[in-house]
Amino acid sequence: MRVSSLAAAALAVATAFAAPLAQAQAYPSKPIRMVVGFPSGGAPDTLARLVSEKISPSWGQPVVVDNKPGAGGNIGAEAVAHAPADGYTLALGTVGTHSINGSLYSKMPYDMVKDFAPVILIASTPNVLVVNPEVPAKNVAELIALAKAKPGTLTFGTPGIGTSPHVAGEMFNSMAGVRITHVPYKGRAMAIPDLLGGHITMMFDNLPSALPVVREGKLRALGITSAKRSASAPDIPTLAEQGLPGFEADSWFAIFAPANTPREVVARLNAEFNRIYQLPDVQAKLKTLGLDPILGSPEKLATYQRAEITKWARVVKESGAKAE
Repeated sequence: MRVSSLAAAALAVATAFAAPLAQAQAYPSKPIRMVVGFPSGGAPDTLARLVSEKISPSWGQPVVVDNKPGAGGNIGAEAVAHAPADGYTLALGTVGTHSINGSLYSKMPYDMVKDFAPVILIASTPNVLVVNPEVPAKNVAELIALAKAKPGTLTFGTPGIGTSPHVAGEMFNSMAGVRITHVPYKGRAMAIPDLLGGHITMMFDNLPSALPVVREGKLRALGITSAKRSASAPDIPTLAEQGLPGFEADSWFAIFAPANTPREVVARLNAEFNRIYQLPDVQAKLKTLGLDPILGSPEKLATYQRAEITKWARVVKESGAKAE
């Protein structure tokens, strides 16, 4: 009887370990959905589509990009947090959806850590402060002077509440001692036309999105939010060197799966995404966009995310920013 019980227990253990292994070996057997919590055209969407273009030939299954914009990316992230933990629904997460929003929103529809399995940290990029060419300020000092001369009349647009451009703008208000009104949009694509038309004064935009418009002369770049100048735009001075020491507000992008996704599936996703983002043509594309590749293990992303949550919680508290 005892032998029989031991055999049954051993069989149960073997079955428990074999099930996820078999799932991993069969994975993927159907299309994978990559949810992006922002409209098409921005850095998150671009990074997701790079995967969708490269993964099909090697895996024989497509990655379908599903844009679900709104609530600072929370709508898309929530959809993944509540999806089956089978590796077929993934999130293109951002600094907002997975480190800022938890401090900015009084109520969150998901837990930024507990509801997700980290897959890979893809890349980071600074934001750049851009203004309409009609704005008389030619540098950060002149913009601050203009804001102080006209308190409450200048505006800054963002791709949404909780995005790094939003918190960068609130940080600017706090560190510069000015009051520039936040105007949130449902994505960058909705904000840029108003900035070009002069309906809003300025915007902190991701460098990949801003550079083409700046190079065309349609917008003027006043400063970059990284600790040092970007190799992609060395002519744009940092805000820190223009009288705001310590100003740093970069964006980062990562892929997450729902919590409890089998480790073997996460490992396979991580290996494939590391391969794709290291392809020479993909690396060249990232460089052109002003994105700095990071990559690495799921553990690296988990450690980085925890540090970022702590950092942005402090920034949000000091700036007084909140989700309206």
